[in-house]
Amino acid sequence: MRPLPFEDKIEKTQIVYQGTDEKSYKLYTDTLDDFLTNYRSDHVQFQNCSYNDPPPKGKICEVDIRQYGPCTLENHYSYHKSAPCIFLKLNKIYGWEPVFYDDPSALPSDMPTDLKEYIKDKGVKQQHTLSTVWVSCEGESEDDRNNIGPIQYYPRRGFPGYYYPYENIDGYLSPLVAIHFERPARGTGINVECKAWARNIKHDRYDRFGLVRFELKIEP
Repeated sequence: MRPLPFEDKIEKTQIVYQGTDEKSYKLYTDTLDDFLTNYRSDHVQFQNCSYNDPPPKGKICEVDIRQYGPCTLENHYSYHKSAPCIFLKLNKIYGWEPVFYDDPSALPSDMPTDLKEYIKDKGVKQQHTLSTVWVSCEGESEDDRNNIGPIQYYPRRGFPGYYYPYENIDGYLSPLVAIHFERPARGTGINVECKAWARNIKHDRYDRFGLVRFELKIEP
């Protein structure tokens, strides 16, 4: 996930700032600017891909960050509104292909209820879009879930299957999901856990497989 700034070469797992103080959040927005630099470059010939039009062999799909709603450089990734965005991606594993949860009637019991409903709705309206590595973000405890507020996912709630497998083609960019925390409670730390969902993704908090965990705190 990004932004996770480094301090003395140690990756931090806290996003703590005050939305009314630009100096307070500039570290995070600068980190996102740096991270997204390659996504703004046009020196590589990308394909405009879709679920019905995957890339030809040896070609790579564009990741169009203009589709990321409020999670843009021009909008300071919404940090100045105390409604920050974080970006998720999967680690690159050569040759790995996801095995999708593409049957809405056979979803895992530990999958969040709102994600199950989302997948079922997609299955009715757009069956072809179920070839997706789904994403969920939620508070870890009951208090966290009460404080986290509404969440939006851009440009969709997961990573489309047509970006995989990763084959080390020059210029390849990992697909991104931007998570927009619209109204997180202020003045309290909120422990957040985001998971990626595919049949061949294991979740392990200790070894940090298939998930990321961080603390979000918006100072009043």
